[in-house]
Amino acid sequence: MSGAEVLDVGRDAIWLTIQMCAPVLIVGLVVGVGIGLLQALTQIQEQTLIYAPKIVAIFVSLLIFMPMMGALMSSFMKTIAARIAGM
Repeated sequence: MSGAEVLDVGRDAIWLTIQMCAPVLIVGLVVGVGIGLLQALTQIQEQTLIYAPKIVAIFVSLLIFMPMMGALMSSFMKTIAARIAGM
């Protein structure tokens, strides 16, 4: 395996990680900003208020996006297996 192929696999792995993490992180970001905005508007300064809705939202988003994550990982593994078989 040449250096270019190793870099190509590494780049693909990093891109896969970004694709898998982005939906859950975006949901967490949106919920966090929404709760922070709600806290600022109502002047409720409870520090623990943000955790319960954020945990529930992230759990629901994981349930929703899990098939997509599985498909991404499966396709990546198929490409890696094809590269191994092609050596």
